[in-house]
Amino acid sequence: MSAPVFLAEASGIDQLAAGDHYLLDGPEGRHAGVVQRRRPGEAVDVVDGAGVRARCTIESVHESKVRLAVDEVVHEPLPQPALVLVQALAKGDRDEMAVEAATEVGADAVVPWQASRSIVVWRGDRAAKSRARWVATVRAASKQSRRARLPRVEESVTTTSLAARTREVVAAGGAVLVLHESAEKPLAGARVPAPGEGVEILVVVGPEGGIAADELTELEEAGAQTVLLGPHVLRTSTAGPVALALLAQRLGRWG
Repeated sequence: MSAPVFLAEASGIDQLAAGDHYLLDGPEGRHAGVVQRRRPGEAVDVVDGAGVRARCTIESVHESKVRLAVDEVVHEPLPQPALVLVQALAKGDRDEMAVEAATEVGADAVVPWQASRSIVVWRGDRAAKSRARWVATVRAASKQSRRARLPRVEESVTTTSLAARTREVVAAGGAVLVLHESAEKPLAGARVPAPGEGVEILVVVGPEGGIAADELTELEEAGAQTVLLGPHVLRTSTAGPVALALLAQRLGRWG
């Protein structure tokens, strides 16, 4: 079984080496020592969220202070191309469910999209609070899935700014894939960059009411490919993670 993951509250674990010691304290130390009741001799990983993983063994536990012996420090490479989920805002917690599952399957970034048919609107204080929930969701899902890299949560975009981002991504050699039930081209047939290319693949998922026709036209004119995910119509909370999983397999991430 893989070791549980805890996030370093301060930077610097990239300077650690085998034989060093590390004190896990603060909220993460409390979670390990008090909530999970970790004990000496158990293996744990400490990550910095940017690809550095310290594999450790617990030496001692004193309430929320857990002293670790560093066994190995691993620098995990940045996956390329990057997989980015552009998730339309959705009612309830369906967009957060999509973000959680996308993090677990390997998304490198998530982008909130204020689509024209999104019932939910991020504005003012609500926007900041809602984005903070996405950040917390990503953090928890990264720990649960034992990731050393936390996907970044970008600022919300409108369709116009998403179209501009599409032009930039395509011009750089990346790909933007819009999932749509009326598409004729299957996801498997989409043109995507090869493994190792330092560009982005954006997967765009609409809200419950679907992507409006004018939005679809605007994105296609910007260079996006409209693709069919499969024979069934999936919920907005499901479509993105499924597409990302299929792309991860195609790119060799799930070898």
